[in-house]
Amino acid sequence: MEHSVIAHFALGGESFGDRAQREVMFRAEQHLRAAVEQAGAGEVDGNEFGGGRVAIYAYGPDADVLFAAMESELRALPFRPAHVYLNRGDDSQRTRIDL
Repeated sequence: MEHSVIAHFALGGESFGDRAQREVMFRAEQHLRAAVEQAGAGEVDGNEFGGGRVAIYAYGPDADVLFAAMESELRALPFRPAHVYLNRGDDSQRTRIDL
């Protein structure tokens, strides 16, 4: 069963964040995609903006390996509060990590 890492960041406001925030997130997503591919850990599948928040979705065979490839870039982002869910196949195998 495929695992996932879903990272959540607060941008502020009630919409999609401001232009500068979106640009930071788009650049980070490119860096995350490269890091995950280089590690052979899976793939970064995209993002979802709305309600003053953004989520980045990544999938692979091992959530821990996937998060290890992503962690430094995720922690470097300035937006808080932020957290990550590591999903290992079903809800009983879900871990939350605050960034």
